Amino acid sequence: MASGLLTGAMTRERVANLPADDWRRQNPEFQEPKLSQNLGLVDGLRAIGARYGQSPGEVAIAWTLRNTAVTGAIVGARNAKQVDGIVGAATFRLTPDEIKEIEADR
Repeated sequence: MASGLLTGAMTRERVANLPADDWRRQNPEFQEPKLSQNLGLVDGLRAIGARYGQSPGEVAIAWTLRNTAVTGAIVGARNAKQVDGIVGAATFRLTPDEIKEIEADR
């Protein structure tokens, strides 16, 4: 789930409050300008998911699985609550227009 970025739980404030020794502080995906791009992508995933009651993470996984070259997606969860935010991706399907919408945000 991109180290929390695609879950929808990561915010600019949360990134700013990461502990000093958190490795994500050094990761370019969590630094500007990529952070703003990534959070913008998640906003788009959130908007699509809201139409169906899906989380941004479920939309991201569904986008990955829609590729015929992909036979599975490895996603991590540390607890049952995190699983709740991804399990719906198993049956969720994006429309062609939604795929275009996501890819335009990338």
